[in-house]
Amino acid sequence: MKKIGIVFGMETTFPPAVVQKINSFQDPEIRAELAKVGEVRMAEPSPYAVIIDRISHDIPFYRGYLKNAALSGAIIINNPFWWSADDKFFNFALGTKLGVAIPKTVLLPHKHHPPGTTDQSMRNLEYPLPWESIFNYVGFPAFLKPFDGGGWRDVHKVSSPDEFFHAYHQTRDLCMTLQTAVKFKEYFRCYCVGQEKVHIMQYDPSAPFHDRYVKHPAPVEAKLLERVERDCLTLCRALGYDLNTVEFACEDGVPYAIDFMNPAPDADIHSVGPENFEWIVNEVAALAMEKARNHTGKPPEYRWSAFLDGPAAVAPSGPAVKQGGGMVKEEVNG
Repeated sequence: MKKIGIVFGMETTFPPAVVQKINSFQDPEIRAELAKVGEVRMAEPSPYAVIIDRISHDIPFYRGYLKNAALSGAIIINNPFWWSADDKFFNFALGTKLGVAIPKTVLLPHKHHPPGTTDQSMRNLEYPLPWESIFNYVGFPAFLKPFDGGGWRDVHKVSSPDEFFHAYHQTRDLCMTLQTAVKFKEYFRCYCVGQEKVHIMQYDPSAPFHDRYVKHPAPVEAKLLERVERDCLTLCRALGYDLNTVEFACEDGVPYAIDFMNPAPDADIHSVGPENFEWIVNEVAALAMEKARNHTGKPPEYRWSAFLDGPAAVAPSGPAVKQGGGMVKEEVNG
Protein backbone atom coordinates (compact mmCIF):
# COMPACT_ATOMS: atom_id res chain seq x y z
CA MET A 1 0.00 0.00 0.00
CA LYS A 2 1.19 3.53 -0.85
CA LYS A 3 0.91 5.95 2.08
CA ILE A 4 0.39 9.71 1.76
CA GLY A 5 1.42 11.83 4.74
CA ILE A 6 0.82 15.50 5.53
CA VAL A 7 3.32 17.47 7.62
CA PHE A 8 1.58 20.53 9.06
CA GLY A 9 1.56 23.04 11.89
CA MET A 10 -1.26 25.09 13.40
CA GLU A 11 -3.73 24.36 10.60
CA THR A 12 -6.94 22.68 11.72
CA THR A 13 -9.10 22.37 8.60
CA PHE A 14 -7.09 21.70 5.43
CA PRO A 15 -4.80 18.77 6.40
CA PRO A 16 -7.53 16.57 7.90
CA ALA A 17 -9.87 17.42 5.03
CA VAL A 18 -7.31 16.25 2.47
CA VAL A 19 -6.76 13.03 4.44
CA GLN A 20 -10.51 12.44 4.64
CA LYS A 21 -10.96 13.14 0.92
CA ILE A 22 -8.23 10.70 -0.13
CA ASN A 23 -9.48 7.96 2.16
CA SER A 24 -13.08 8.49 1.04
CA PHE A 25 -12.19 6.88 -2.29
CA GLN A 26 -11.42 3.66 -0.44
CA ASP A 27 -8.61 2.86 -2.85
CA PRO A 28 -7.07 -0.39 -1.51
CA GLU A 29 -3.63 0.72 -2.77
CA ILE A 30 -3.56 4.23 -1.26
CA ARG A 31 -4.03 5.48 2.29
CA ALA A 32 -3.54 8.99 3.70
CA GLU A 33 -2.76 10.15 7.24
CA LEU A 34 -1.41 13.07 9.21
CA ALA A 35 2.29 12.17 9.09
CA LYS A 36 4.07 10.82 12.15
CA VAL A 37 7.74 11.83 12.46
CA GLY A 38 9.92 10.26 15.13
CA GLU A 39 13.51 9.12 14.87
CA VAL A 40 15.04 10.30 11.60
CA ARG A 41 18.04 8.24 10.58
CA MET A 42 20.18 9.34 7.66
CA ALA A 43 19.48 7.73 4.30
CA GLU A 44 16.71 5.49 5.65
CA PRO A 45 13.58 5.33 3.48
CA SER A 46 10.37 7.06 4.49
CA PRO A 47 7.19 5.05 5.09
CA TYR A 48 5.41 7.58 2.88
CA ALA A 49 5.34 7.48 -0.90
CA VAL A 50 4.10 11.08 -0.99
CA ILE A 51 4.43 13.81 1.65
CA ILE A 52 2.50 17.08 1.45
CA ASP A 53 4.59 19.76 3.18
CA ARG A 54 2.73 22.56 4.94
CA ILE A 55 5.22 23.64 7.61
CA SER A 56 8.91 23.06 6.81
CA HIS A 57 9.41 26.71 5.83
CA ASP A 58 8.99 27.51 9.55
CA ILE A 59 10.55 24.37 11.07
CA PRO A 60 14.09 23.49 9.89
CA PHE A 61 13.81 20.02 11.48
CA TYR A 62 10.98 19.15 9.09
CA ARG A 63 12.91 20.57 6.13
CA GLY A 64 15.81 18.23 6.98
CA TYR A 65 13.41 15.32 7.40
CA LEU A 66 11.80 15.97 4.01
CA LYS A 67 15.12 16.23 2.17
CA ASN A 68 16.18 12.92 3.70
CA ALA A 69 12.86 11.36 2.65
CA ALA A 70 13.26 12.68 -0.89
CA LEU A 71 16.75 11.20 -1.07
CA SER A 72 15.22 7.79 -0.39
CA GLY A 73 12.52 8.13 -3.04
CA ALA A 74 9.57 9.89 -1.41
CA ILE A 75 7.75 12.47 -3.52
CA ILE A 76 7.50 15.78 -1.67
CA ILE A 77 4.90 18.45 -2.48
CA ASN A 78 6.69 20.88 -2.84
CA ASN A 79 10.28 19.98 -3.70
CA PRO A 80 12.19 20.90 -0.50
CA PHE A 81 15.50 21.48 -2.30
CA TRP A 82 14.15 24.14 -4.63
CA TRP A 83 11.98 25.70 -1.95
CA SER A 84 15.09 26.08 0.24
CA ALA A 85 16.97 27.85 -2.56
CA ASP A 86 14.18 30.05 -3.91
CA ASP A 87 13.46 33.67 -2.97
CA LYS A 88 11.00 36.30 -4.09
CA PHE A 89 13.50 38.67 -5.66
CA PHE A 90 14.76 35.85 -7.87
CA ASN A 91 11.13 35.08 -8.73
CA PHE A 92 10.60 38.67 -9.88
CA ALA A 93 13.69 38.53 -12.07
CA LEU A 94 12.69 35.18 -13.58
CA GLY A 95 9.14 36.38 -14.19
CA THR A 96 10.49 39.37 -16.09
CA LYS A 97 12.64 37.06 -18.24
CA LEU A 98 9.53 34.97 -19.00
CA GLY A 99 7.54 37.95 -20.21
CA VAL A 100 5.22 38.19 -17.20
CA ALA A 101 4.44 41.75 -16.08
CA ILE A 102 6.36 42.49 -12.85
CA PRO A 103 6.48 45.88 -11.07
CA LYS A 104 9.93 47.49 -11.01
CA THR A 105 11.86 45.99 -8.11
CA VAL A 106 15.30 46.49 -6.54
CA LEU A 107 17.14 44.42 -3.94
CA LEU A 108 18.29 46.22 -0.79
CA PRO A 109 20.93 45.19 1.77
CA HIS A 110 20.27 44.55 5.45
CA LYS A 111 19.83 47.70 7.53
CA HIS A 112 21.63 46.00 10.44
CA HIS A 113 24.49 43.58 10.01
CA PRO A 114 23.39 39.92 10.06
CA PRO A 115 24.47 38.04 13.21
CA GLY A 116 28.19 37.34 13.30
CA THR A 117 29.10 40.00 10.72
CA THR A 118 30.46 43.55 10.86
CA ASP A 119 30.99 46.42 8.45
CA GLN A 120 34.12 44.55 7.33
CA SER A 121 31.85 41.81 5.98
CA MET A 122 30.19 44.34 3.66
CA ARG A 123 33.27 45.82 2.00
CA ASN A 124 31.98 45.10 -1.50
CA LEU A 125 28.87 47.17 -0.89
CA GLU A 126 28.77 50.66 -2.37
CA TYR A 127 28.21 53.20 0.42
CA PRO A 128 26.14 55.21 0.55
CA LEU A 129 23.79 53.47 -1.86
CA PRO A 130 22.63 55.52 -4.86
CA TRP A 131 19.27 56.23 -3.24
CA GLU A 132 18.22 58.89 -5.73
CA SER A 133 18.74 56.47 -8.62
CA ILE A 134 16.82 53.74 -6.77
CA PHE A 135 13.90 56.06 -6.03
CA ASN A 136 13.80 57.38 -9.60
CA TYR A 137 13.69 53.82 -10.94
CA VAL A 138 11.00 52.46 -8.60
CA GLY A 139 9.01 55.63 -7.96
CA PHE A 140 6.48 56.29 -5.21
CA PRO A 141 4.26 54.95 -3.80
CA ALA A 142 6.16 51.69 -3.35
CA PHE A 143 6.24 48.63 -1.14
CA LEU A 144 9.20 47.74 1.04
CA LYS A 145 9.08 44.01 1.76
CA PRO A 146 11.42 41.11 2.60
CA PHE A 147 13.05 39.37 -0.34
CA ASP A 148 11.96 35.97 0.97
CA GLY A 149 9.16 36.74 3.44
CA GLY A 150 5.52 35.78 3.59
CA GLY A 151 2.23 36.34 5.36
CA TRP A 152 2.44 40.13 4.85
CA ARG A 153 5.05 40.30 7.62
CA ASP A 154 7.39 43.33 7.63
CA VAL A 155 5.65 44.87 4.59
CA HIS A 156 5.52 48.67 4.46
CA LYS A 157 3.81 50.96 1.96
CA VAL A 158 5.87 54.12 1.52
CA SER A 159 5.02 57.29 -0.39
CA SER A 160 8.22 59.35 -0.10
CA PRO A 161 11.93 59.02 0.67
CA ASP A 162 11.26 60.09 4.28
CA GLU A 163 8.63 57.38 4.71
CA PHE A 164 10.96 54.88 3.08
CA PHE A 165 13.85 55.57 5.47
CA HIS A 166 11.51 55.50 8.48
CA ALA A 167 10.32 52.04 7.43
CA TYR A 168 13.76 50.82 6.34
CA HIS A 169 15.18 51.63 9.79
CA GLN A 170 12.68 49.13 11.24
CA THR A 171 13.73 46.19 9.08
CA ARG A 172 16.47 44.94 11.41
CA ASP A 173 18.75 42.44 9.62
CA LEU A 174 16.21 41.47 6.96
CA CYS A 175 17.21 41.62 3.30
CA MET A 176 14.54 43.74 1.62
CA THR A 177 13.14 44.69 -1.76
CA LEU A 178 11.56 47.96 -2.88
CA GLN A 179 8.84 47.50 -5.48
CA THR A 180 6.63 49.90 -7.42
CA ALA A 181 3.08 49.96 -6.01
CA VAL A 182 0.44 48.96 -8.53
CA LYS A 183 -2.66 51.14 -8.56
CA PHE A 184 -4.89 48.16 -9.05
CA LYS A 185 -8.54 47.96 -10.00
CA GLU A 186 -8.74 44.16 -9.80
CA TYR A 187 -6.72 41.93 -7.50
CA PHE A 188 -6.55 38.15 -7.78
CA ARG A 189 -5.07 35.35 -5.72
CA CYS A 190 -4.80 32.15 -7.74
CA TYR A 191 -4.35 28.59 -6.61
CA CYS A 192 -2.21 26.55 -8.99
CA VAL A 193 -2.12 22.76 -8.48
CA GLY A 194 -0.04 20.22 -10.39
CA GLN A 195 1.16 22.96 -12.76
CA GLU A 196 -2.10 22.37 -14.66
CA LYS A 197 -5.12 23.51 -12.63
CA VAL A 198 -5.75 27.19 -11.83
CA HIS A 199 -8.47 28.59 -9.59
CA ILE A 200 -8.79 32.39 -9.73
CA MET A 201 -10.14 34.15 -6.64
CA GLN A 202 -10.92 37.84 -6.34
CA TYR A 203 -9.06 39.17 -3.32
CA ASP A 204 -9.06 42.42 -1.35
CA PRO A 205 -5.73 42.88 0.48
CA SER A 206 -7.05 45.95 2.29
CA ALA A 207 -9.90 44.07 3.99
CA PRO A 208 -9.68 42.30 7.37
CA PHE A 209 -7.96 38.95 6.98
CA HIS A 210 -11.13 36.85 7.18
CA ASP A 211 -12.87 39.00 4.53
CA ARG A 212 -10.09 39.24 1.94
CA TYR A 213 -11.46 36.52 -0.33
CA VAL A 214 -14.36 38.27 -2.06
CA LYS A 215 -17.54 36.29 -1.48
CA HIS A 216 -19.54 37.77 -4.36
CA PRO A 217 -17.00 38.56 -7.10
CA ALA A 218 -17.90 41.07 -9.77
CA PRO A 219 -17.72 39.99 -13.43
CA VAL A 220 -14.28 40.39 -14.97
CA GLU A 221 -13.28 40.64 -18.62
CA ALA A 222 -12.52 37.19 -20.01
CA LYS A 223 -9.28 38.31 -21.69
CA LEU A 224 -7.90 39.51 -18.37
CA LEU A 225 -8.71 36.19 -16.69
CA GLU A 226 -7.19 34.32 -19.62
CA ARG A 227 -3.90 36.19 -19.21
CA VAL A 228 -3.95 35.74 -15.42
CA GLU A 229 -4.37 31.99 -15.89
CA ARG A 230 -1.65 31.81 -18.55
CA ASP A 231 0.85 33.83 -16.50
CA CYS A 232 0.06 31.77 -13.40
CA LEU A 233 0.87 28.54 -15.25
CA THR A 234 3.99 30.06 -16.81
CA LEU A 235 5.39 31.00 -13.41
CA CYS A 236 4.53 27.78 -11.58
CA ARG A 237 5.83 25.58 -14.39
CA ALA A 238 9.06 27.56 -14.58
CA LEU A 239 9.57 27.31 -10.82
CA GLY A 240 8.46 23.69 -10.59
CA TYR A 241 5.88 24.20 -7.86
CA ASP A 242 3.05 21.66 -7.73
CA LEU A 243 1.16 23.72 -5.15
CA ASN A 244 1.37 27.49 -5.08
CA THR A 245 -0.58 30.71 -5.06
CA VAL A 246 0.13 33.59 -7.41
CA GLU A 247 -1.12 37.11 -6.70
CA PHE A 248 -1.89 39.64 -9.42
CA ALA A 249 -2.61 43.34 -9.00
CA CYS A 250 -4.19 44.64 -12.21
CA GLU A 251 -3.71 48.20 -13.46
CA ASP A 252 -5.11 49.43 -16.80
CA GLY A 253 -5.93 45.85 -17.79
CA VAL A 254 -2.41 44.56 -17.11
CA PRO A 255 -2.04 41.84 -14.43
CA TYR A 256 1.20 42.44 -12.51
CA ALA A 257 2.45 39.38 -10.65
CA ILE A 258 3.49 40.68 -7.25
CA ASP A 259 3.84 37.48 -5.22
CA PHE A 260 4.31 33.92 -6.43
CA MET A 261 6.39 32.13 -3.84
CA ASN A 262 3.67 30.60 -1.66
CA PRO A 263 4.33 26.83 -1.72
CA ALA A 264 2.28 26.34 1.48
CA PRO A 265 -0.61 28.67 0.61
CA ASP A 266 -3.47 29.63 2.89
CA ALA A 267 -6.13 26.94 2.61
CA ASP A 268 -8.12 27.42 5.80
CA ILE A 269 -11.88 27.22 5.30
CA HIS A 270 -12.44 30.17 7.64
CA SER A 271 -10.38 32.53 5.46
CA VAL A 272 -10.78 31.20 1.90
CA GLY A 273 -14.46 30.27 2.23
CA PRO A 274 -16.27 26.95 1.63
CA GLU A 275 -16.23 26.96 -2.19
CA ASN A 276 -12.52 27.78 -2.53
CA PHE A 277 -11.75 25.34 0.27
CA GLU A 278 -13.59 22.52 -1.48
CA TRP A 279 -11.70 23.22 -4.73
CA ILE A 280 -8.23 23.17 -3.16
CA VAL A 281 -8.96 20.08 -1.02
CA ASN A 282 -10.23 18.14 -4.04
CA GLU A 283 -7.36 19.13 -6.32
CA VAL A 284 -4.57 18.52 -3.80
CA ALA A 285 -6.07 15.16 -2.90
CA ALA A 286 -6.23 14.19 -6.58
CA LEU A 287 -2.64 15.36 -7.17
CA ALA A 288 -1.30 13.41 -4.18
CA MET A 289 -3.12 10.25 -5.28
CA GLU A 290 -1.79 10.58 -8.82
CA LYS A 291 1.76 10.96 -7.53
CA ALA A 292 1.31 7.99 -5.19
CA ARG A 293 0.14 5.79 -8.08
CA ASN A 294 3.20 6.82 -10.12
CA HIS A 295 5.62 6.42 -7.22
CA THR A 296 8.54 4.14 -8.09
CA GLY A 297 10.63 4.47 -4.95
CA LYS A 298 13.54 5.85 -6.94
CA PRO A 299 14.89 9.28 -5.96
CA PRO A 300 13.92 11.89 -8.56
CA GLU A 301 16.67 13.68 -10.43
CA TYR A 302 16.70 17.22 -9.12
CA ARG A 303 18.46 19.40 -11.67
CA TRP A 304 18.56 23.15 -11.20
CA SER A 305 18.19 23.80 -14.92
CA ALA A 306 14.84 22.04 -14.91
CA PHE A 307 13.43 24.79 -12.70
CA LEU A 308 14.80 27.66 -14.75
CA ASP A 309 13.87 26.76 -18.31
CA GLY A 310 10.54 28.54 -18.09
CA PRO A 311 8.47 26.44 -20.51
CA ALA A 312 5.74 28.44 -22.16
CA ALA A 313 2.34 27.92 -20.57
CA VAL A 314 -0.78 28.05 -22.72
CA ALA A 315 -4.12 28.64 -21.07
CA PRO A 316 -6.56 25.86 -21.97
CA SER A 317 -9.29 26.87 -24.35
CA GLY A 318 -12.90 26.32 -23.44
CA PRO A 319 -16.27 27.92 -22.91
CA ALA A 320 -15.41 29.57 -19.60
CA VAL A 321 -12.70 30.38 -17.10
CA LYS A 322 -13.39 29.44 -13.46
CA GLN A 323 -13.22 32.48 -11.22
CA GLY A 324 -13.90 32.20 -7.54
CA GLY A 325 -17.61 31.95 -6.99
CA GLY A 326 -18.75 32.13 -10.60
CA MET A 327 -18.01 31.75 -14.26
CA VAL A 328 -17.23 34.28 -16.94
CA LYS A 329 -19.51 33.42 -19.84
CA GLU A 330 -17.47 34.74 -22.74
CA GLU A 331 -15.52 32.24 -24.79
CA VAL A 332 -11.83 32.05 -24.00
CA ASN A 333 -9.35 31.63 -26.83
CA GLY A 334 -6.45 29.20 -26.31
